[in-house]
Amino acid sequence: MAIITLPYRYLERLTGADRQTVIDRIPMIGADIERIEEDHVDVELFPDRPDLYSPEGVARAMRGFLGIEEGLPAYDIRPSGITFAVDPGLAEIRPYLGSAVIRNVNLDEESIESLMGLQEALHWAVGRGRGKVAIGVHDLDTVTPPFRYIASPRNRSFVPLDFEQEMTMEEILADHPKGRDYAHLVEKFDRFPLIVDAKDRVLSFPPIINGELTRVTTATKNILLDCTGTDRRAVMTAVNIICTALAEAGATIESVTVEGEEMPSLAPVERTVSLEECASLLGLSLTAEEMAGLLRRMRFGAEPDGDGRVRVLVPCYRADILHDWDVFEDVAIAYGFENFDAALPATSTVGKEHPINVVARAIRSVMTGLGYLEVIPFTLSNERVLYAKMQREPSPGTLRVLHPISEEQTVVRTDLLALLMEMLQANKHRELPQRLFATGDVVRDCVTSQMVAAASIHPAADFSEAYAAADVLCRELSLSYTVSESEDPAFLDGRRGDIIVDGKIVGVFGEIHPAVLNAFELEHPVAAFALDLRAVPGYPVLPGTP
Repeated sequence: MAIITLPYRYLERLTGADRQTVIDRIPMIGADIERIEEDHVDVELFPDRPDLYSPEGVARAMRGFLGIEEGLPAYDIRPSGITFAVDPGLAEIRPYLGSAVIRNVNLDEESIESLMGLQEALHWAVGRGRGKVAIGVHDLDTVTPPFRYIASPRNRSFVPLDFEQEMTMEEILADHPKGRDYAHLVEKFDRFPLIVDAKDRVLSFPPIINGELTRVTTATKNILLDCTGTDRRAVMTAVNIICTALAEAGATIESVTVEGEEMPSLAPVERTVSLEECASLLGLSLTAEEMAGLLRRMRFGAEPDGDGRVRVLVPCYRADILHDWDVFEDVAIAYGFENFDAALPATSTVGKEHPINVVARAIRSVMTGLGYLEVIPFTLSNERVLYAKMQREPSPGTLRVLHPISEEQTVVRTDLLALLMEMLQANKHRELPQRLFATGDVVRDCVTSQMVAAASIHPAADFSEAYAAADVLCRELSLSYTVSESEDPAFLDGRRGDIIVDGKIVGVFGEIHPAVLNAFELEHPVAAFALDLRAVPGYPVLPGTP
C-alpha cells in the first residue's frame, strides 16, 4: 500500500473543490485517510491504482468523481525531434527504454516533492523495487540530444546525484547509498546500462542513480523522462502515468523517437462491455446511458453501443484495467457503495476455524517465537528451482502448467524449502542473520496437502540449529517422531536427518549442501528443515484439502 501526501493548497487548485469535500469523498474511490495535518492529508492507496500516486492523479480522479469534469482526459502530443538510440548489447541486461519530453513545467519545492514522490511510488508499485522499471527525470536544458542508451564498461566514471566528485560505476555500487541498495540488480553483468548525450556526458546509470549534471530544480523548465526496465508494458505504464500527471499540472508533452518508434502515444484503449454481465455482477439494473454516465465520472470515455452494450475508452494511465470486471468495479464506485441496498445473505451458517488453519496458526506461533519471519512464496515455480538447484530428482507427480506465460512459472509447487532458498537468494544483499519460514499448500500427484519449511542463513548456521528448530516445532505440535540418517541430496552428508512418524519419512532437517548454496548464489551456510503436516495430530484424516 502506498501512502501519498496531498498538500491542501496544491490539491484545491488542481481539483477545483475545497479540501473538506475532497477529504470526505476520497475514501469512496478506494483510499484510506492515514492522517490529517494542518497543511496536508496523507492517504493510503491500493497498489492497483498507481495513477493516483500523485496530487495531480488524485485531482484528475476527484474532478470526475465529484462531477466537476467528466469523460476521457485529452492529452495533446507534439514531436520533439529528439531521438534515442538503444545499444543491442542491453538485450540481456535491461532491454526496454521509454521516453518523453515534458516542457513548460512550473516547479516549486512542493511540486518537486510531488514528482519525486510519484517516481519512488512507481518504483515500488510498477517497478518492483526498480527491478522491472527504473525512472529518470532530467533537466533537458543541461544536456544535448540525441541521446544513447548503451551497455558501458564498468569503469566508466561520472558525478552521481548528491555527490561532488566523479566515481566509477563500480565505486557507486560500493559507496553510494543508492548503489548499495540496488547493486544486486546489475552487479552480475559484465557491462552496465548508461544513458549519455551527444557530447558523451552521463545523464543516468539506470536503475541505480542519475547524474548530478541533470538535477531537477525549481529553475527547471523542460524535462527529459527516461524509463528503463525488463518489462515493456511496465516501462510504458510508468511513462504514461508521469507524463499525464505533469500534463495535469499544465505541462506540454512531446514525443521522442526511440529506435524509430514514436513514444508515448497516450492513446486510450477501446473495449466494449455488456450491460447484462455488469448487472449480473453488481445487481444493478442500469440502462446503457446510465452506465456510460457513471463511467464518464470515472474519467473513461463511454457511449452506448447498440443493444445492451457500452463502448468504453480506457485512459492510457489506467494500467489496472485488465478485464471487463475491472470496468464494472468502476461503475460500482461511481454509483456509490453507500447507495447499494444492504441485505442479509439468503442462507446462514455457523462458521469455525478449519482444522488445517488450526495447525497453521500453531506453527506460526512457534516459528515466530523462535525468531523466524513468515513469508508467502508463489504457488507456481519451475523444475529448475524445485529440483535441479536442490540436487533432487524431479517428482513424477509434478503438476505442470499447460500454457505457462514464463519459464519461471511452469509447475505447481511440490516443496516449500526450495522456494525459501530462492527467497534467500533474492535477499542476499540484506543483513544477516535471516530466518524465514513458510507454511501452505503443495501439490503432488494431483493431491493438495500442506507442509511447513524453514531456513536460517548466517555464518554460524549448522546442523544443531536445524535439529533444534525442528524438534521444538514437533514437540509443540504434539508430534511423536524418531530420527534416522537422511539421504536427501539437498543436504550435506553426515549433517542431515529424516523425521520418521509411524515408520514413514515425513520431514527432513540439516545443513544445506554447498552445491545447493552455490546454485542459489548464497555465500553463507543454511540450516533448514521441512515437515509434511499430514503427520501432525489434528490434521484432517482424508488426504488433500476438503
